[in-house]
Amino acid sequence: MRRKFPRNPGRASLRVGVATAAVAAAALAMSGVPAAGARAAVPSSAAQQGGQTSQSGQSGQSSTTAGVSASRQAAFAQAAREYAVPLPVLLGVSYLETRWDAHHGRPSMAGGYGPMHLTDLAAATAQGGTPAPGERGDPARPGATGVPSGPAFRTADLAARLTGERKATLRTDPAANIRGGAAVLAEYQRRLGGAGATDPGDWYGAVAAYSGATEQSAARAFADDVYAQIRTGASRATDDGQRVTLAPTAVRADRTWLRKLGLRTVTTEQAPECPADLGCEWIPAPYEEFGDGDYGNHDLADRPNSQKVRYIVIHSTEGSYAGTINLVQDPTYVSWHYTLRDSDGHIAQHVPTKDVAWHAGNWYVNAKSIGLEHEGYAARGDWFTEVMYRNSASLVRYLAAKYDIPLDRQHILGHDNVPGITPANVAGMHWDPGPYWDWAHYFELLGAPFTQNATAAGGGAVTIKPNPATNRPVFTHCEDQPGPPSEGRPRRCRAWPSSALLLHTEPRQDAPLLKDVGSNPPDGASTTNVADIGSRVSTGQQYAVAEVRGDWTAIWYLGQKGWFFNPADAPRAVWTKATLVKPKQGRASVQIYGRAYPEAAAYPSDVPVQPLVPLQYSWPAGQAYVLGMEADAEYYRAVTFDPADHQVIRGQLRYYQVQFGHRIGYVLADDVDLVPPAG
Repeated sequence: MRRKFPRNPGRASLRVGVATAAVAAAALAMSGVPAAGARAAVPSSAAQQGGQTSQSGQSGQSSTTAGVSASRQAAFAQAAREYAVPLPVLLGVSYLETRWDAHHGRPSMAGGYGPMHLTDLAAATAQGGTPAPGERGDPARPGATGVPSGPAFRTADLAARLTGERKATLRTDPAANIRGGAAVLAEYQRRLGGAGATDPGDWYGAVAAYSGATEQSAARAFADDVYAQIRTGASRATDDGQRVTLAPTAVRADRTWLRKLGLRTVTTEQAPECPADLGCEWIPAPYEEFGDGDYGNHDLADRPNSQKVRYIVIHSTEGSYAGTINLVQDPTYVSWHYTLRDSDGHIAQHVPTKDVAWHAGNWYVNAKSIGLEHEGYAARGDWFTEVMYRNSASLVRYLAAKYDIPLDRQHILGHDNVPGITPANVAGMHWDPGPYWDWAHYFELLGAPFTQNATAAGGGAVTIKPNPATNRPVFTHCEDQPGPPSEGRPRRCRAWPSSALLLHTEPRQDAPLLKDVGSNPPDGASTTNVADIGSRVSTGQQYAVAEVRGDWTAIWYLGQKGWFFNPADAPRAVWTKATLVKPKQGRASVQIYGRAYPEAAAYPSDVPVQPLVPLQYSWPAGQAYVLGMEADAEYYRAVTFDPADHQVIRGQLRYYQVQFGHRIGYVLADDVDLVPPAG
């Protein structure tokens, strides 16, 4: 019988654990409410001003927004006055969508632009007049590239009608975008019969409608988060240096407005494993036989009674929410536990967390992990919405508490951190969520920010922590084809904020990158391709320091010394207390593994032995790597449809997990010594 990962040679090339497909056709359902088109109630003079657009073709900025683009705070205040939207509501909605960032005119995965996340998905997905490629490596798979057409993905159209601004201006000019968002909020409030309301709490329905959600629970969760933010307040500098403040405001949200939206009420046969206030949905992945003894698309288990859940793996879908949902319901495809929608943060659960989903490309990790797919692309430079980051963090906190999973980068992994199981599998491992996932902000939302807890004298290790506002490495292959390095035409990416740092062989910017013989066979030469993780570290990862020379720091990485620029006045890493792992005295080198399987003697006579195959890397004496955890020597034998035949095989071998390169690895405890942090 075939092992469950990979499924078979014909499906091995499919994205295992990275759902792909077409965007959700979410419509703004407002039963019994007049259709869009009527202008929001504003003074007639404002309406006249709104139609005076620039003839230059550059900004198209109206007289209403002229002169305020230099101040984001002033733009919010002016738009709130013009469209009679309570300022805390306008600021709160924008914060939940974008944290007031403009993203330099780039769209989110949901096709949203600017501080108010006005959506124009048709523009976001067009490249030279053709649809953007959908699925990494398999763009022709059904449902991979469909573009939705619902109102929730065309709010820029509504904003243009209401303000007289050009859509291009609404997408690229932050002040015009804020004005457009205010107009849309006011229009939603008018349709609900609440025009003129001055109490921020009476705007609950309009706020919920702004989410674009079609499910009542998702809209409610978004609105609740907005009002919670209004109560607590916020202040930050945006991605383009604008200081914006939302003063804490006491407000009582009136949820009765929600009923007027006429949104779908989600009913499920099984309660999702999810915080109650997130309004998660149960959309089950099938567990079915389909001939020749084969079955899909996950395995039944009894975790944590059978095995501990040690990891949560973060993925990006490389396609749309709707197509992702379609794929996870295919018994012949693969599976993951949750999918998160970018536009409103809505969460659907597919596989119970006690069961094993097929998502990480590594059966050892699959058996001990929970997989979360986030709607988005690793290679396009599209950004992830704040509401999805927040809902994901809330879900991860819930799961981490349930399964006693530490909130650190040794346990909260990206798919790009999961190792190949054998040398032959390393090059084909996936690399999402990619260098544009904001790990620093994500861990702040998790309540576990990356901080310095040691000094150069007593540290011995560093936590990677570049400033995302200034850390903007330029990669290639971003927009032409979001696939492996061998696919598509090389194209220089823009200097987008990133959590990634590149490592060099010498302490200078023009020095070559390190080699990764596994990811980049045959010679190991690494590149700046956005998909190439061969010489790249990421925020929150921890490494042993090999040397410091002036403004440069060297760490041990894949058996090499890797240098990165790390000046004291603008550090890209902080000193960290960490237990280090070193080869035992007298050993010239030790082997690194992609899975921590038991020894041959542990297997029953009727179970084929899974060989202990080291990866193709060298760990020479004298080098150290940061300890992640002690890893259990286990193999989950699950090759039949009947879970009565499944068993966990446990051995006597002991392994340690280490941060060996961009991906983690496992080393036999008998081959190494642990070095506790000083002090």
